[in-house]
Amino acid sequence: MAKAKTAKAAYRCSECGWQTSKWVGRCGECQTWGTVTEAASATPARVVSAGPVSAPARPIGQVDVRSARTKATGLDELDRVLGGGIVPGAVLLLAGEPGIGKSTLLLEVAALASSPAAGTGKERRDPDERSRVLYVTGEESAEQVRLRADRVGAITDDLYLAAETELSAILGHVDTVEPSLLVVDSIQTVGTSEVDGAPGGVTQIREVAANLIRVAKERGITVVLVGHVTKDGAIAGPRLLEHLVDVVLYFEGDRHSRLRMIRAVKNRYGPTDELGCFDLSEVGIVGLPDPSGLFLTRRDEPVPGTCVTVTLEGRRPLVAEVQSLVAKSHLPSPRRATSGLDTSRVAMVLAVLAQRCKISMHEQDVYVSTVGGVRLTETSVDLALALAVAGSTVEQSLSSTLIALGEVGLAGEVRVVPGVQRRLGEAARLGFKHAVVPRGSLELADGPLRRADPQLTSYEGMKVMEVDSLQQALQVSFTAP
Repeated sequence: MAKAKTAKAAYRCSECGWQTSKWVGRCGECQTWGTVTEAASATPARVVSAGPVSAPARPIGQVDVRSARTKATGLDELDRVLGGGIVPGAVLLLAGEPGIGKSTLLLEVAALASSPAAGTGKERRDPDERSRVLYVTGEESAEQVRLRADRVGAITDDLYLAAETELSAILGHVDTVEPSLLVVDSIQTVGTSEVDGAPGGVTQIREVAANLIRVAKERGITVVLVGHVTKDGAIAGPRLLEHLVDVVLYFEGDRHSRLRMIRAVKNRYGPTDELGCFDLSEVGIVGLPDPSGLFLTRRDEPVPGTCVTVTLEGRRPLVAEVQSLVAKSHLPSPRRATSGLDTSRVAMVLAVLAQRCKISMHEQDVYVSTVGGVRLTETSVDLALALAVAGSTVEQSLSSTLIALGEVGLAGEVRVVPGVQRRLGEAARLGFKHAVVPRGSLELADGPLRRADPQLTSYEGMKVMEVDSLQQALQVSFTAP
């Protein structure tokens, strides 16, 4: 008789739990390298008996929330993203590309948090109250961080600095300094001898993060972890890290520009649809409460190939300019170059212009970019992009007081976009007088409307022209005063 086949050893991904019958180097589900390991043999579940509790359960109305109140950091733009400030016992993860300014931002936050005048309004601390901050650097020496602190003016008596890469040493500094805010720059450089693997590995990051989170919850210390990102823009390390922390922040920007933006993709204590803007210079980083002017070009006369739109970053409206240059090509395949815009979206708008509006560019190079290094990914930019490209093609300029917003469909229709009221209000505040919007947009806005013409409406002091199609938008935009 043939022998019965023995079951093969099963392998499991430590990140997402995906299983396979043979070992592979890359998980087939989450596409993470080096996380597939041999699964332990199945064992019957153990019966766990009831044990002592850490604290008795209470009615939810009797839980004291005073210790979980937010405290302002002193940077209004960061407080906007966090929902008012940092929370004692919270763990924050700040990620960004190398050289984007993460260390400079956190050094500024650490200096403000350790200053007696930190905070604004009701959150301003008593000058006699001490709030120590411990800044742990694992990537630089203490002398290098001190030089940066001198340059940005982040020298305070209650800001302590330590250069450590061992978890036990960091916990020892926490016991000695007893800080209210702990900054670890970065978690990929910290390791512990209690587990195997090099610092930055999956096992090491998981163990280090678990211990720092435990210390934060037990002692009420706010912990800020700096995380590296991969070439795809995702946070390096196990995905479990983002689930364990309370807040995940992304610090973005073009390294050739001074503009920096921070946004929250996870926030247990506040909104995740806010955006903070900063100006990074040689003397430090400051918040930009009104960044719209950075994305516009100031000129005396209008130029063909430019159009202004209003995009929503979270709940914040930003006025930005789209520029286009259409030139005769000497190549068999004309170039399509973009900067700050989605390449596939630009290609779709060019195809709609060619098919629905008979504006052909098959023998011309098309260059499209934004002003100020801002990246526009919202579909409301489609109409402004189409008007800019059309204006550059026919060498005709739009009015310098006109804005356009709307999503362009494949059939040539212009679709309604959300947040029209905030967009028009921001444009009116900056002095724009005309707006081209999809038909039906004003019905979504609050406030009385004065309709004197089927296509002309006055709203927020602006003349708003509602259109149904891209072809109609081209007609009314280039004939607007």
